Amino acid sequence: MKKIGLLLTIEPTWGGAFQYDLSILDALAQLPQGEIEVVVGYSHPAWLHYLRRYNLKSIPVPLGYWGRFFGQLLHCSGIGIATWRAVTPFFHPTIKAIIREKCDLWIFPSQDPWCYLAPVPALATVHDLMHRYERRFPEIGTWWQYAWREWHFRNSCKWSLGILVDSKLGKQHVIDSYGTDSARLHVLPFIAPSYLDDHAIALRMMEENKLPPKFFFYPAQFWEHKNHKRLVQALKLLKPRFPDIKLVLAGAQKNIYPSIRQTIEQLGLTDDVMFLGYVPDNEMSVLYRKARAMIMPTFSGPTNIPPLEAMKLGCPCAVSNVYAMPEQTKGAALLFNPESVEEMADIMAKLWEDNDLCRELSKRGKMVSAEWTQVHFNNYFGEILSEVLANN
Repeated sequence: MKKIGLLLTIEPTWGGAFQYDLSILDALAQLPQGEIEVVVGYSHPAWLHYLRRYNLKSIPVPLGYWGRFFGQLLHCSGIGIATWRAVTPFFHPTIKAIIREKCDLWIFPSQDPWCYLAPVPALATVHDLMHRYERRFPEIGTWWQYAWREWHFRNSCKWSLGILVDSKLGKQHVIDSYGTDSARLHVLPFIAPSYLDDHAIALRMMEENKLPPKFFFYPAQFWEHKNHKRLVQALKLLKPRFPDIKLVLAGAQKNIYPSIRQTIEQLGLTDDVMFLGYVPDNEMSVLYRKARAMIMPTFSGPTNIPPLEAMKLGCPCAVSNVYAMPEQTKGAALLFNPESVEEMADIMAKLWEDNDLCRELSKRGKMVSAEWTQVHFNNYFGEILSEVLANN
C-alpha cells in the first residue's frame, strides 16, 4: 500500500487557491482506500471544518514564524538547497512533521516552498508564472517579488518528482522558463468548487446585503492585475445609457482596495458598486445565480476559477481574451481586451440588454461545465498519481 501526504497551508480568504486545495483534497478522498493511505497535514484551524467531511487521517503541521519567511531567508542566504535539505530535518518543526509520516509522496498544492525545502518525494503545483509574463504589476513584478518567485518556481520544478499545471499553455510556460522535462509536467485543469453543488439559497446574505435586482458580479482579490479600475470606468461609461446598472464585488478588502474605493468615489459611482468583502463558500452560489452576468477583466492566467463557477451555475460570463482563458471557456463566454475600457463597456452593454444572448451563454456554460466535473478531475488526478508514484 502506498502512503500519500497532502499539505494544506492556506486560509479560506485566499480565494481560488483555497478552492483548488479543496478540489485536490476531494480527489484524494475518493482514491481506493485499500490501495492508498492518505494523511492530510494542515496548518490553519479553518481546515478542520472541511476535513470533517472526509474519513482521512489528519495532523496539525506547525508553521509558526517559519513558513514562507524561511524560504525567503534561504533565498537570501546563498546556501544551496541540497545543504538545507540535509540539515533542516534535525531542527525544523514543519519538515520534521512531514518526514515523520514516511509518505511515498507528498502533494504540495499551495505553491509554498516545502516541496523543495523538505527532503521528501514531492508533487508540486505551478498555477502561473505571471511574474515573467505580466511583470508590470507591483504585486508580482517588483525586483524582490520577481527574484523570490523566480527562485521559488525554479526550485519547485528542479526538486519535485512532478508538477501540476492548469493548462497546455501553463505547461509550455514552465518548459520555456525552466527547461523542465515535459514528462514531469501534468496538465490538470481547474474545476468548479464542489460547494457549488449545494443549491441552498443563502437568503440571509441576500437580505442583509440588499443585493440589487440586477447586477454584474466580479469575485476577485483586490490586486492591480485583477483590473478593477478599468471595470468601474466601463461602468461609468454605461451609466447614461443604463441608469440602473450595478456592480457587486466580492473579495477580502485588502491590498489595493482603498485605491479602488477612491476611484469609485471620484467617478460618482458610490451608490452603484457594492462591496461584499470576503464571502463564505456557502453564500457564493446565490451571487452567481442572481447576477445578470459575471465579468472578469483580469490580466492574469493562464486560466482562472470564477469562469468555471459561473458556467456551472448557468451564469453568463465575459472574460479577458488573454492566455488560456478562451481555451478554458470554449466559446461559452464573451471575450474582450482587458486593456480597453470601451470594449469592456460594449460587452457589458450587450449582456445588460440582450436576454437571448444571456440565455444562450447560460446554456453553453452548463454544457462546457458538464465536460469537466469533479468526477473527471478525481479520475484524472488518480492517473497522475499512479504515474508519479511509478517514477519514484
